[in-house]
Order: sequence, then structure tokens, then C-alpha cells
Amino acid sequence: MCPPRWTGYRIVQESLTNVTRHAAAASASVRIDYRPGTVTIQVADDGRATPDVSPVPGIGLLGMRERVTALGGRLSAAARVEGGFTVLAELPVERTP
Repeated sequence: MCPPRWTGYRIVQESLTNVTRHAAAASASVRIDYRPGTVTIQVADDGRATPDVSPVPGIGLLGMRERVTALGGRLSAAARVEGGFTVLAELPVERTP
């Protein structure tokens, strides 16, 4: 299993790889937020995905889901209403004393 700090890196890496390979996007954004106990990573693009077509989960999305779930987190990946695709991962983090 990946250490928690590497899981976030891998989520961003795989999401941007998917944008490059599949989205035909003009732009993509990465947003990382920290709240006590949780890191949230959102990768969104303005590509060709639409809500009426379900994405075929490939190895990349499955791998992300496995990594996040193994840490007790949540992952969602879906087309956006306005077009494009968003990957959202919520990862629990331990507080340091």
C-alpha cells in the first residue's frame, strides 16, 4: 500500500494523465484543500465528457479508488454538468501533536 503522502501525489498524477489521454481538454485545474483531519484533492477539466455518457472505469480510476479506500477515504469521479470531468478524493490525515 502507498504511504498516505504518496496517495495524494498519485491521485493528481493519474488524473492529469487521464486528462491528457482522454479528455481533449483545453484546460485542467488541481485544487488541494486541507482541513483538520482531511485533505481534499480535486482535479477538473473542461474536456469532452458529458453527464449523459458514463465513463468506462479503466485501470487508472480503479487504482485511485483502491488507494483512497485503503486509507479510509472517499473518491468520486464523474462528468460535470457543464462538460468535462472531475475527480474528487477525500483522504483522512492524522493530526500531529
